[in-house]
Amino acid sequence: MFYRENGQFKTRYRDDQRIFPIAQDRIAIGLILAFAIVVVPLITSEYMFRAVLIPFLILSLAALGLNILVGYCGQISLGTGAFMAVGAYAAYNFQVRIEGMPLLASLLLGGVCATAVGVLFGIPSLRIKGLYLAVATLAAQFFVDWAFLRISWFTNNSASGSVNVAGLNVFGLAIESPAQKYLFCLAFLIVFCLLAKNLVRGHIGREWMAIRDMDVAAAVIGIRPVYAKLTAFAVSSFIVGVAGALWGFVHLGAWEPAAFNIDRSFQLLFMVIIGGLGSIMGSIFGAAFIVVLPILLDNAPYWFGIPIDTALAAHMTLMIFGSLIVFFLIVEPHGLARLWSIGKEKLRLWPFPH
Repeated sequence: MFYRENGQFKTRYRDDQRIFPIAQDRIAIGLILAFAIVVVPLITSEYMFRAVLIPFLILSLAALGLNILVGYCGQISLGTGAFMAVGAYAAYNFQVRIEGMPLLASLLLGGVCATAVGVLFGIPSLRIKGLYLAVATLAAQFFVDWAFLRISWFTNNSASGSVNVAGLNVFGLAIESPAQKYLFCLAFLIVFCLLAKNLVRGHIGREWMAIRDMDVAAAVIGIRPVYAKLTAFAVSSFIVGVAGALWGFVHLGAWEPAAFNIDRSFQLLFMVIIGGLGSIMGSIFGAAFIVVLPILLDNAPYWFGIPIDTALAAHMTLMIFGSLIVFFLIVEPHGLARLWSIGKEKLRLWPFPH
């Protein structure tokens, strides 16, 4: 009874075009953001920040970028880890080679460099699609891994091949404590979610979805496949590149090319599939499932006082985690975001059966 739009009259077109047209949704999102910004930094431990919340926020941002390409435009990509690496190493080079370069400018320019590489490897999408496109983007992953491992200029001639950053600050404010890093990543996620939501609601997003559903029909009605596909690669790579820069600068602090290997690409693709293709919220759900659930499964035996060997606990975590992935995909192939939307639809009808 409390989740209804009865009496919420819309007297302007702008009211009808809101991201959250129902007042209860706006209130809930406001409360969630207030809790995340004000309460979480006060009550959360350093371990939770470093091991759970910061990785969750950054990977949510990377999954958001991949979801634009895979979920909204229908272009399969297995090179997301490569674009994250480009963003991280480009931001590092801007930071160390240009004196006084602001941190925000380095992160965004890292995203711009990832955009250029993403568009370059997105050009084959104009001729190929499906598994053939996946193989083309997989080539980007192997090429980038080789380049950052063998070309010492990218690592500022580091003998070990690893790079590190320190002394992060934005507008003169130091970003040192885990809570400050958490809020910094949260700000990026909120801004990019808002930008992505408005993009997919506009004409560009509608072109992406038309290409995804049937590219031949989209071309017939006047949509340019070249423009739609390359803009999807550009926007996706930019967001993923910024996420990669945050992963290196904020979460790791010191990294090497193995931090962005093919496992990272598959992990992000699983996040998008499990969370829900073509859904902003699904990217966050998928990241929560992949990042938070294994930690909960690892610690569950100790919370309940069950004596269990460490190796057995690790294997049990993998078995249960894999089983849950299969279960969720069988129950709802469209991902956790679809389950969330079904729950909201049922809540709007409750307590009536129809």
